[in-house]
Amino acid sequence: MHALIIEDDDLIAMSIEEVLSDCGFTTFDVAASLDEAVAAATARCPDLITADVELNASSGIDAVQTICSSSVIPVIFITGRADTARSRMPQHIILSKPFQVNEVQAAVREVLNQ
Repeated sequence: MHALIIEDDDLIAMSIEEVLSDCGFTTFDVAASLDEAVAAATARCPDLITADVELNASSGIDAVQTICSSSVIPVIFITGRADTARSRMPQHIILSKPFQVNEVQAAVREVLNQ
């Protein structure tokens, strides 16, 4: 399975990748901006997206809206701006940073079983 991690902090992206690897994901793209995320999803449609709300130069919410406008892809927001994600994207699972590994694992199981 392939995951797209939309996160501008390299250490957090690596942590998320490690958790997703333990959940059975074998390939990853990491994007730090809206443009990088859209390009990565266009090149290879992910089976799962994790996204932060605030990116250095753009928004993870805008990236998810752009990518998911043409494809239904499970999304988990992992963010320090959980309130913003809940108000704009309530249909997705939203986890707060700092995240717990078991929370991410449970969220992955939930979205993949839908």
